[in-house]
Amino acid sequence: MTAIPLVLDGYLDEVPVPDDGGLIARFRVISSPTDDATDETVWACRTADPHLAHALLTLMQPGDLLRVGGYLALPGPGPGGEGGPRLDVDALELLAPTPARHLADMVLDRYGPYLVIFDPDTDSVPVFTETGAWVGTAEHADAVTDLIHAHETGGPPPSP
Repeated sequence: MTAIPLVLDGYLDEVPVPDDGGLIARFRVISSPTDDATDETVWACRTADPHLAHALLTLMQPGDLLRVGGYLALPGPGPGGEGGPRLDVDALELLAPTPARHLADMVLDRYGPYLVIFDPDTDSVPVFTETGAWVGTAEHADAVTDLIHAHETGGPPPSP
């Protein structure tokens, strides 16, 4: 195989897959020189460095922006050259975590023309119209319909 040194920035495409008892990690990085989807390249990557494999398997999440460095291995002719090219990674840097990482447990739900955000870390529920106009914050999930009713009628929420 021919090995070509390469460094690229790209987004982790999916959860890395461990091989050989977690000592090797296989993963894909999506890179685009123009940030246009038509220019994207998906790079098949792997690392045999146990520290990098551990970081990929425990700390990294899909959508993280990474800088990966290593050697592009091109398959040669003959019996050992099966498969496509891959990047054998020996350097890894997290440039930016996925922007929505903190939203992973939040749920966006729709109540007709209203949108609500349920966050497991708090009881309060922010409510917006589908056009983005602020309606208010319900004290808990059961009070969402009361807040919407008050917003639509211009009056206080109905009493129980």
